[in-house]
Amino acid sequence: MKRWTIDRRAMVTVGLAALLGACAVIPKGAERPGPVAQTPAPEPTESLPSDETRHRIALLVPMTGQNGPVGQSIANATTMALLDTNADNLRITTYDTAKGPEAAAQQAIAEGNKLILGPLLGSNIRSVVTSARAADVPVISFSNDISAAGPDVFIMGQIPDQSIMRTIQYARSKGAQRFAVIAPDGEYGARAENAMRQAVSAYGGEVVWTERYARGNTSIVSAAQRLKSHGGYDAVLIADGARLAAQAAGVLNPSGGADKTRLLGTELWSGESAVTRASALGGAWFSAISDTRYKRFVDSYEARFGSQPYRIATLGYDAVLLTLRVARDWRVGRDFPENELLASDGFLGLDGAFRFGRNGMVERAFEVREVRNGSVVVVDNAPARF
Repeated sequence: MKRWTIDRRAMVTVGLAALLGACAVIPKGAERPGPVAQTPAPEPTESLPSDETRHRIALLVPMTGQNGPVGQSIANATTMALLDTNADNLRITTYDTAKGPEAAAQQAIAEGNKLILGPLLGSNIRSVVTSARAADVPVISFSNDISAAGPDVFIMGQIPDQSIMRTIQYARSKGAQRFAVIAPDGEYGARAENAMRQAVSAYGGEVVWTERYARGNTSIVSAAQRLKSHGGYDAVLIADGARLAAQAAGVLNPSGGADKTRLLGTELWSGESAVTRASALGGAWFSAISDTRYKRFVDSYEARFGSQPYRIATLGYDAVLLTLRVARDWRVGRDFPENELLASDGFLGLDGAFRFGRNGMVERAFEVREVRNGSVVVVDNAPARF
């Protein structure tokens, strides 16, 4: 099992480009970046030096294989966080989960790490937790698999349900009352519909129609046509990426604007160029984490590594920031003070304010955006703190 040790005096200089990692629960077939070439991985250390002044933190991500570039991007981001904060009280060692998540976790525990950051993939969490739980080592995963969350397993990935609930809350504040949803078959569609129903239950209004479809241009258009024939709604959630959403919008709102029907999107629209190219999406609202700090992060990442990060890399950076905050009152060699992760005021990172509930799930602050005149503008800022 290879491992790579990172501290502020030993910077790993690898990483590659694109957007979004493979851990998100999204509709099958949604747009993804193409494959990227990998640069050589750093040589593994033979053994970890003893530490009397630094906390040992394990980073469990894929460093090889299909998801290797994503894992490397996260690893680079953790290095950036150490350098940017001048942190000298953490030693972060990277273990390659592509060779086996359980073996990576076992080695991390055997080498004295007191906290695990990762894994990236939801399918790896249970294998990692088996070893971590036995050693009382908490896990902060970059996945958004809410089924794996628990008292000692914290899910840090962006949860689509929260974006939808934020959008519905905003729509209700602007007078929307009767909601409909077009959602794909499968897990993402089911979660999107459930999130809408929860939001309507919490903020008022009613869900009047639901249309499901097998993913594809023709299927989503047919679903939109069925919905349009029903009528009786004033806002429609289209729970898919912008390219397919534009196909449905062409049926529901062919002239654009929001004079009759307000279209609502999901976090999948964030960063997609199709959002601004489709006139039928004009006036649509969707929620996403703020990109304000991310733009500066990208510039810094490119300067250090010569390429763009995956969008999910910010989770690695923010995981280091929250660890540093907890480390203020954490004695070296002692168990990680897990209860500190439940601070009600949460943490502040590149992706804005976030905090963990007792169920282990992250709660994030989202801003609301509107598609307007071929661009995307923020119409309701994300809360700065909880």
